[in-house]
Amino acid sequence: MEKLPLFVLPMVLLPGEVQELRVFEPRYKQMLDDCLLDSKNFGLVRSDYLSQVNHWDGPVEYGCEAEIVYHETKGSNHFLEIIGRRRFTISKVHSPALPPFSHPSMSKFMEKEGIYPDLESLIEEIPEGVETSKLYISGDVDFIETTEIMNQSQQDALEEIVRGILRRVGLILKVDDETFSAWIKSSPILGTISDEPGAIFAVSAMLMGDLDLRQEILEAKDIDAVMALLHKELEKFSEEE
Repeated sequence: MEKLPLFVLPMVLLPGEVQELRVFEPRYKQMLDDCLLDSKNFGLVRSDYLSQVNHWDGPVEYGCEAEIVYHETKGSNHFLEIIGRRRFTISKVHSPALPPFSHPSMSKFMEKEGIYPDLESLIEEIPEGVETSKLYISGDVDFIETTEIMNQSQQDALEEIVRGILRRVGLILKVDDETFSAWIKSSPILGTISDEPGAIFAVSAMLMGDLDLRQEILEAKDIDAVMALLHKELEKFSEEE
């Protein structure tokens, strides 16, 4: 078990997937400082509006470890490029020291709309008796080590699913056969199919944008479970034709 800072957002990161983030909220600036200082990763977890943690949207149970591969500061914004690493489950959520600016106790900071206070001013507002100075949610997590690899049969089946989904996208876009064949050959998705552990997640990340489906894939127990979800999605395309 490890305590991990949590970036709680309405998005899902999958292992092997590269994403870009813009950091501008004070709580996440503090988290970024902590991660960069200690060369530590953070967890990216989908937000759950039904779960409140000191009046913030809390995290769902499953998330993905994010490694920072690039960081740049522009003005008051931080721009990150991250890559998904290990999946994890959260066994305990640690509350941030302060509630959101929309909370009545934080009304003094809402005087200037769109302008965030500095970290020092916020830390001064932490009530006595609160044991943490962290403005972000963190959690005790158990990592799920991905060691399972796709055998050749599974790779072939995945390639068929990928081709099927891309073909249906091509039909929707009214792409002619010659252009489609060239598109398939140049697609980076097929090249991602391999016997490397976690390749199934990297392929899924390129194919699927629906958050609910991506979360199901993240929580899937094994390769066959992910394949079943992808195949089900392919069947939906077929039904719409």
